[in-house]
Amino acid sequence: MTIVMDQASQLRSPARQRPRASVIAITSGKGGVGKSNIAVNLAIQLSAVGRDVVLLDADLGLANVDVLCNMDLPCNLSHVIAQKKDLKQVMFKAPGGFRLIGGASGLARMADLCDFDRKRLIDALGELEDSADVILIDTGAGINPNVLAFTRAADHVLVVTTPEPTAITDAYAAIKVISRDGQPRRLSLLVNQVLSAREASLVQDRISGVARQFLGLNVLDAGYVMNDMEVGNAVRRRTPFILGAPRCPASRCIVQLAMRLQHNDIVVVAGPNGGFFGRMSQWFRR
Repeated sequence: MTIVMDQASQLRSPARQRPRASVIAITSGKGGVGKSNIAVNLAIQLSAVGRDVVLLDADLGLANVDVLCNMDLPCNLSHVIAQKKDLKQVMFKAPGGFRLIGGASGLARMADLCDFDRKRLIDALGELEDSADVILIDTGAGINPNVLAFTRAADHVLVVTTPEPTAITDAYAAIKVISRDGQPRRLSLLVNQVLSAREASLVQDRISGVARQFLGLNVLDAGYVMNDMEVGNAVRRRTPFILGAPRCPASRCIVQLAMRLQHNDIVVVAGPNGGFFGRMSQWFRR
């Protein structure tokens, strides 16, 4: 865990100066771009530098963060909805120090919940904002209503793509839809699985240029993660790569991403209107 801890003294966070957590929704236009892997390893790095981090697996149909962390969760958000557990009972300490709330298939039917169950879930999730520094939300891929419920209300949306043409096209489509109804305070792009910094720069320039020209939107540069064989090895071992191979190129990129999030222009601040889950509650009441 050398990379993580070697950088800790540089990134140590100051004392919290605001009452609510920063909420970062990590999303993508298409599946298979490494979004969940980015979420897990970023959660570990932010935890290593002193942040109290909660990762919510909100891929409501295909939750898999627990698999990446080699965790067998006895309960998840579906138990909260069924009123069998409260939120604290479905929150588990994960490798690297962050807290994980697992998702489950079938949760995509959230819109069909009765008013009481919907309010109960929102109220339970709202408790997180006062008990953490950073809430990372690993959304599903695409632009379905369940994804948009999280991305439109977050303080910051981090869109993950790869250099593949289909991934780039879908990433731009996601950015376009996300920005249409209530643009987030920050929207940034991370290019995953790149062969070089130049390749990442080309993708960043392409997407940000089109977004600026046709949407009038400033998409911030969140950096890139190198195409690294250690990432695949870590997935097979079910060990986050920043723990299993802390000095590999991908791990160094995650450290840089954490630094950007904390110290540069893409740092997030709490949004208006009662915080993230307050805005999410407004979305559900439409």
